[in-house]
Parts: sequence; C-alpha cells; structure tokens
Amino acid sequence: MDPTLAAQMSEAVAEKMLRYRRDTAGWKICREGNGVSVSWRPSVEFPGNLYRGEGIVYGTPEEVWDCVKPAVGGLRVKWDENVTGFEIIQSITDTLCVSRTSTPSAAMKLISPRDVVDLVLVKRYEDGTISSNATHVEHPLCPPKPGFVRGFNHPCGCFCEPLPGEPTKTNLVTFFHTDLSGYLPQNVVDSFFPRSMTRFYANLQKAVKQFHE
Repeated sequence: MDPTLAAQMSEAVAEKMLRYRRDTAGWKICREGNGVSVSWRPSVEFPGNLYRGEGIVYGTPEEVWDCVKPAVGGLRVKWDENVTGFEIIQSITDTLCVSRTSTPSAAMKLISPRDVVDLVLVKRYEDGTISSNATHVEHPLCPPKPGFVRGFNHPCGCFCEPLPGEPTKTNLVTFFHTDLSGYLPQNVVDSFFPRSMTRFYANLQKAVKQFHE
C-alpha cells in the first residue's frame, strides 16, 4: 500500500474516531453492568450499527494498551476470545500498518469464522491517551482465504484514557463498527456485539491482572 495514501487515510480515520469520542448525541444504551456501558447508533458508513463501549479498567493506560495493542505475538490473542490470529501484512511506519485479524465462529456457530484486513494507526495524545484507529482496506498480499468470510471494519478502535488522580485506572472507550458480511439475520448481529463487548471488558480486566501484577 502506498505510504502517502496510507498516512492520509489513517489520519482521516483518527479524526473520525475523535469525533465519535466527543459526540454524545444519538447513542442508545443497549447493555449495562459491572461498570461497563454499551450503546449504539446507526452507522453512516454501512447498513448496520456503530457500537460504543465505556468502562473503567484497573491498570495504567500503558498496561491496558499492552493487552489490546495490535502486535504480532502480542497479548491480545491470548485473552480475547474473539481473536484467533493476528498478522502484519505491511509495516508502513512504527505506528502504521496493514494487518489481518481472524476471529472464531460465534453465536452457537451461526456466525462462521471471519477475517478482516485493516489499516491501523496508533496515536498518543498529550494528555496520555493512547488510541488505535482502524478501517478496512484491500491489500494484494492478503486476498480472501478459504475457511473465512471476509468482514469489513469501518472506522473503529479504542481510547485508553488516563483518569486524573487515579494513576492505576484507565477509562477505556471502544468503538466496534464491523460489517460481518455473509447472510446473517440482523437480530443475530444485533445481539452478538453488545454481549461480546461486555465480555471483552471482563476478559481484558482479567488479562491486565494476569500479565501486569
């Protein structure tokens, strides 16, 4: 992928992510519990929904980031039940890459294994926030693979935000914005994301404790 184009695309996605983070209008809460809130609103990118999660994770932003960051051989595949594999297709800079992520079957196998190919940008902000910013791309080195339905991530990612006066806690805001593709009943998709996002936070908290205590 052309580095200049990749840089322009990824910065546009990061700007969009900041707008999602700041925009409080139109969100409808669909799941709450254990300190985690999941809400949604219709996507403007595809005929589906944009999901937003927010919750406090006990761990510093760096510790939380270490568990969620997109990295080959990273911790994410060890604890995230929705990630079975992660590989870098093209490394563009030390903060920008094209990646492939694979996921297992889900929802009692109504959702078959998926894979997504994303342009991913890591950003660090002056207040200590660390963010990932991703969107789907096509890449000649990663055509569709047998056994996987190719899904498409629209602008998505997360913000690991420091909490003032609480150095050992992180406010984690996540955005899931995936077209799972295939012929899935909408009610299956609508129930899958809120449930899996809630489990994401619970499993992440266990991982931070396991890997950073």
